[in-house]
Amino acid sequence: MWKHLQRSRKLFEMCEASELLLNWSVDVLRTLDQNIVLRPGSFLTAVDSGLLSALQPAQMSVSWFLSSPAGTSVTGTGLVLSYSSTDPVPGACNMEFNLEVDPNVYVRYNLYETTIHFAPANLGSDRGVTPPPCDASTGADTRWRLQYDVYQYFLPENDLSQHSLFSAIQAVADVRGLTQKGRRVLTLSFTELTLAAFTSIPGQGVVYSVVVRDPLLNSSASYLPVHTYACSFASTLDNCRTLGRTSTKVLFTLTGLAGLFVCFFGHRFFKCELFCMGFGFAAFFFFVLITRTAELDYNLRLVLSAVIGVLGGVVLVMSWWRFGSVMACVVVVGLMLGFLVASLVLFTPLGDLDVFRRSDVVFWVTFCSVLLEPPGFQGNILTCGVLGAYAVVLAVNAYVYTSLSYITLNILKRFLNSNFSAAFTDVPFQTIDFVMITVWVVLGVGGIVLQLHRERTRPFFPPSPYLMWQQERERRETNVLDPSHHFPSLPNRLLARVQQLSQRKEAVGEHTPLLL
Repeated sequence: MWKHLQRSRKLFEMCEASELLLNWSVDVLRTLDQNIVLRPGSFLTAVDSGLLSALQPAQMSVSWFLSSPAGTSVTGTGLVLSYSSTDPVPGACNMEFNLEVDPNVYVRYNLYETTIHFAPANLGSDRGVTPPPCDASTGADTRWRLQYDVYQYFLPENDLSQHSLFSAIQAVADVRGLTQKGRRVLTLSFTELTLAAFTSIPGQGVVYSVVVRDPLLNSSASYLPVHTYACSFASTLDNCRTLGRTSTKVLFTLTGLAGLFVCFFGHRFFKCELFCMGFGFAAFFFFVLITRTAELDYNLRLVLSAVIGVLGGVVLVMSWWRFGSVMACVVVVGLMLGFLVASLVLFTPLGDLDVFRRSDVVFWVTFCSVLLEPPGFQGNILTCGVLGAYAVVLAVNAYVYTSLSYITLNILKRFLNSNFSAAFTDVPFQTIDFVMITVWVVLGVGGIVLQLHRERTRPFFPPSPYLMWQQERERRETNVLDPSHHFPSLPNRLLARVQQLSQRKEAVGEHTPLLL
């Protein structure tokens, strides 16, 4: 049964039970009465924690006590579940955590990944009967036949309310609710460690839980669900309610404006397009390099990456202006499009296949195979439309969370963290995500069609200004019929003007020619 706790000193009612065990989950757990002796392994102070009690013969009730640290008021929710003697016992083979029998799922997170860990289960037994040993053998009549299904359930996006959290925990508290509403991510056998890794999504609530199954008896039991937002509500900077640094918002706002311009006018203003592409290319890879090699503040890394990005954009523009090699510059543009396409392919469930999670070589070979697509005239306009529209999506993500940002963010995490390859990269797709997909498609298609229509009568790529200047100079030097041939060049005109400034002016007066 469920009970909403309004006070920290609320005492749970005694529950009648005829089955083997009971467990329950609350937000803050602690033994209430100071006179009660706290036996090691029988109490716990944690979030999303629970206790498991095995009933003895003729036992008709069991009691738990609940309190909060320092006697402060908290809001919580409680659950009581009952199982029979044929069901597996979650956490009964615990050899790592504090409780003797630990049905809890423990979660840890950092910027890159969220990891869950739980204790192995054991086979069920009747009341008063000694449970089977955990490590006596690995036969079919031991706990080694058990299988563990890891489930994931996403809370509504941009919803940090307690009501949303409690409703989610209630929805997936037991085996039936978890299998109906949760998403099974993987199944662990006895040969695998009882842990799983997922990509961290700061600000997005996720509930994780595990169902242990006995294939022989066709029975199952659930561990206690645990939740995380991959961020802290108590942090004074970048807590769950104020995610996103000001520097990041400024950078991606400018990126979104530049992307909107490139989406509709990039090919027409070729120099601006090259600068934007060079900026993104250089800034991204310099950010990866400096993050992996130096311990610098985030804002400093962002500023340095922006400076290198500006230099990269200038170098790309000047290389086209001076040498006129359009294809060499468009290769960089094609790599940008290939990067996004490869990231999009591996953002799908294809990226969570074991072959990609367990082998970095297979992952990066596949990524590079999609990345190295040859560009061209239509490819350049396609890049402007697709990348420009995606830059707008990233700008929106700086203010409102959307899962589409993880298309490229997952690849960035894999660049920065060598251990990220084992993490599942599944993210929720909810209303805001479908809205942003529509915006992306409309902007991208609109920009591509507009530029193809406007550039249909123009050359594929504009000529290099430097080469045009060289050709014009040669034409003036060789074409004597051209009036400009008899007109001094710019350097000669400047030299003549300097000489005029340095010469003494002659006296003004009437000059009479000498007659012979």
